[in-house]
Amino acid sequence: MTLTLTFRDTATSDDLRVYLERLQRFGEPEVRLVSHGSALAVFGCTQTPSGLLDTVPVVLAVRGFELDPEASRESIDVTVGVRSLLDRLARADAQRGSSGSGDDTTRAHRPTLPLPPETGAGAWAGVLPPRRGWSAAGVVDGASLARVAEDGMARIAEAAPRQAGDAAVRLLRREVWGAIIAPGIPAAAAFALETMGFLRGEQHVRVARSQTWTRLDTSRGQILVRSVLS
Repeated sequence: MTLTLTFRDTATSDDLRVYLERLQRFGEPEVRLVSHGSALAVFGCTQTPSGLLDTVPVVLAVRGFELDPEASRESIDVTVGVRSLLDRLARADAQRGSSGSGDDTTRAHRPTLPLPPETGAGAWAGVLPPRRGWSAAGVVDGASLARVAEDGMARIAEAAPRQAGDAAVRLLRREVWGAIIAPGIPAAAAFALETMGFLRGEQHVRVARSQTWTRLDTSRGQILVRSVLS
């Protein structure tokens, strides 16, 4: 049976498309979709260890999307490919456009998205952050986070052409994005916030902690960092 999402409106499905396009460029090739009632959380990953000996933390990006509450009965928890999901969104948009129905104020016109088959999930998708048990841990300046991301990207862009081979480039990225800029927050979190578009208009980013997780909250989405277990 094919699972189908029905969104509240076309603006919501358009937001999902933009988010997925960013993940396709900067993240891992799959996303995990988890729904609770009419709320859909889409988890992506912008950094994950490349092997058992790699000590970089997992960095997740998550955005919430609103589903049609009348159509959202069954909870969903699946991991699917970003590319496949974007292809199905494009087909759904084309079908809606060819039908001449741009009005989504009624349930009949609310955009629907048949989900692609589940894919082999990366290791990052097997462990998600807890929903409860978070403690506030202050704020971080949004402009400072943006500078960390911009400086890191500039450093990698400048040095990468001189590096010999993929291993050297990976080492460079690990060095740049592994730098700790605040307790529990690597530069990779700033990179994720910036590339996912979460820092736009944010003066301060709220920080919360739960066991091995650190969460950075903005009005546009969240970045979560899972420390390596010792």
